[in-house]
Amino acid sequence: MTSSAVTSSAVTSSAVQPRSGATRDDANGSAVPRSIGRVLDLLETVLEAGRCTLTTAAAAVDLTPTTALRHLRALEVRGYVDRDASGQFSVGPTMMRIAGALHDGGPLDGLIRSAQPVLDELASATGESTYLAVSDGRVATYVATAESERAIRHVGWIGQNVTLHGTAVGEALARPGICVTRNGAVEPDITAMSLALPPIGRLGVAVSIIGPHHRFGAEQRETHARELAAAADQLGRQLGVPVRAAAS
Repeated sequence: MTSSAVTSSAVTSSAVQPRSGATRDDANGSAVPRSIGRVLDLLETVLEAGRCTLTTAAAAVDLTPTTALRHLRALEVRGYVDRDASGQFSVGPTMMRIAGALHDGGPLDGLIRSAQPVLDELASATGESTYLAVSDGRVATYVATAESERAIRHVGWIGQNVTLHGTAVGEALARPGICVTRNGAVEPDITAMSLALPPIGRLGVAVSIIGPHHRFGAEQRETHARELAAAADQLGRQLGVPVRAAAS
């Protein structure tokens, strides 16, 4: 925590987390061929890390470096990943092109445009930073925010991936309409309150209030829960999935 912001440290885009279940689609439980699952896991590992070595990528998906290199070379040929002179892998031109095409007017862009005024109002009402997260059923990713105007505030989670296990946003996504509060689940001394909308197709969507733990007393949590419920319902109605919220 600094005098100007509470910054993200426990979850960073460069941290490569070990993966498991490369042969299974965790979002819906259906089987995925092992070889395809391994390639997809390697691609996700590079995308989440931004830049990583062969050794790091292989370890993250529990593959030998030889097998991982074979898959990564195929991704490199197709332009999904790139490799520099030092051997580090990063996002390739094909993936950048696809991401660029999706960003301008794509589904996520439309969701963010709808959510931003809601996040702004929620941040103003609560005095804390607010976030929008989306999830594929395996991890949650923060894609939009409205920062608190306070000197000490939470910032820095845009683009961050957060585990679904034991976190406010993860627990909320598992129980849409329930306001979930967790203290220190991702960062020490940080409290998060999250409430998820009903899924939009297979996409999970949640709104969160995040700030220093000392500002989340019982009275503040009760007030924040009401504001969060109203914000989630407002966004849900815009998206055609109204929310019936209840406290956890």
